[in-house]
Amino acid sequence: MNELVTGDAVVLGLRPAKLPSRALAVVIDLVVVWAAYIVVSIVLTVATGSLDTAAVAALAVASFLLIPVGVPIAVETLSHGRSLGKLACGLRVVRDDGGPIRFRHALVRGAIGVVELLMSFGVIACIASLVSARGRRVGDLFAGTLVVRERVPADRARAVPPPPPWLVGRFSELDLSSVPDDLWLAVRQYLTRMGQLDAGVGWSMSQRLAHDLAARTGVPLPHGVPPAAYLAAVVNERQARDSRRAFGSAAAAAAAAGPANGPTVRPPRVRRPVGARPEGEPRDVSQAPTPEPGPAVPPASKFAPPA
Repeated sequence: MNELVTGDAVVLGLRPAKLPSRALAVVIDLVVVWAAYIVVSIVLTVATGSLDTAAVAALAVASFLLIPVGVPIAVETLSHGRSLGKLACGLRVVRDDGGPIRFRHALVRGAIGVVELLMSFGVIACIASLVSARGRRVGDLFAGTLVVRERVPADRARAVPPPPPWLVGRFSELDLSSVPDDLWLAVRQYLTRMGQLDAGVGWSMSQRLAHDLAARTGVPLPHGVPPAAYLAAVVNERQARDSRRAFGSAAAAAAAAGPANGPTVRPPRVRRPVGARPEGEPRDVSQAPTPEPGPAVPPASKFAPPA
């Protein structure tokens, strides 16, 4: 199965990683981690030669919990799902809805990984990945995560379309904590594929998703806002919050602005009386004043209701 499909037959642009690439990434990570663990163990053995047996055993247990277990959890948390092996293989760990993972996801994956990767030498993880339709191991099932391929051809990569400029930042006070991940996944899938749906089917689907999302947030659907535009604006707000939490305010502003090829909002121009000139500029009577453009009107697009 190369793509994720919902019950509405909408395909998501995330592509689950195959077992060979995941196994290669795990091998790279284990080689690096165990090399660091051996070096630290040798240093501790030399440095703690004068200690008693109980102290040496305690340091050995602490170093095992800190390096082979704690370091992968910390790396996945700080890099948002990109360990050294996954970075080399073009993989990344994400949530089921496509968002970045947090500490609790990395902690569950790392804790269960001790059993299915270290103690069983990867046998449990291989069997679980072969049985799972998305290639997930046991740790992914309990953490609600998925390993996907980041290096996707440009013609296959699909991003969530940005909302209309007049809706950006309008839902900054909305409470999104009660929205489940499966609803986020359905909204994301609809937005990435709504151009391929029939107009009537897409409109009814957007209405259903918008009402479900509004019911979860506790705020009714704004009057006069198309459902698809409302969904895009709320998803954009959530992406901005995730970026702000992960990378700071600069990334949040970039996420709220949408992709690079999205609509550009120009600052308003200052109107001057006809014939007036800026201070310090000589008058040129040979040139007529350029008429100022009117207010920007959002173009008719896929966010408009069907005829």
